[in-house]
Amino acid sequence: MTPYSWTWIAIVAAAALAWGIKLAGHSVPESWLENPRIHRIAGYITVAMLAALFAVQGFTTKGQLVLDSRLAAVIVAVVLLWRKAPFWLVVLAAAVTAAVLRAAGLP
Repeated sequence: MTPYSWTWIAIVAAAALAWGIKLAGHSVPESWLENPRIHRIAGYITVAMLAALFAVQGFTTKGQLVLDSRLAAVIVAVVLLWRKAPFWLVVLAAAVTAAVLRAAGLP
């Protein structure tokens, strides 16, 4: 098989897996979903997945841990969020911080 064929096999397998997960979600009894523990765990899983995504996208480059201008942008965003600034201002300030530091030569 060619690498092109393996790509399509992987795409079809991922689609089948996603469909199976959705089907399993609809098959769960309603009484299980109403359990407060399940609600709490689902909230934790969401936060953990978003934190992992943030860590991977914010502090790694090509599989290696990197501390660069993105870290300064995150610090600026955290401080503004702590000070309860509007979200648009948080995003804008973080983007400007990263842009200025990159323009100054920081990676």
